[in-house]
Amino acid sequence: EVQLVESGGGLVQAGGSLRLSCAASGFTLDDYVIGWFRQAPGKEREGVSCIDSSDGSTYYADSVKGRFTSSSDNAKNTVYLQMNSLKPEDTAVYYCAAIPFHLWVVHTMGSLESYDYWGQGTQVTVSS
Repeated sequence: EVQLVESGGGLVQAGGSLRLSCAASGFTLDDYVIGWFRQAPGKEREGVSCIDSSDGSTYYADSVKGRFTSSSDNAKNTVYLQMNSLKPEDTAVYYCAAIPFHLWVVHTMGSLESYDYWGQGTQVTVSS
């Protein structure tokens, strides 16, 4: 069974940090690129970052560039999103998702519809 399980969300003050984890099972990171998305109340889901675990290629949305870092531990089949200098506007439910490698264009997020598998989401709340 294919599964993506996020963890690491929580409540943090502005300027603080959190590290999200996305544990994949039922497939290997070699075949998929993992993307991070977020959705705030009343807003559309937006792409934040993605990472090709085979070579470390990444993409970051302008809103998080320089503050967020994606990484992977292939031995654990897990991807991480380190979030630093958090702002109240980063408050959202964060999701990880998997897009087949052959559908991914390097240094882009790709469309939501291209992602095959999604996690259940983890809440990140940043207080001012």
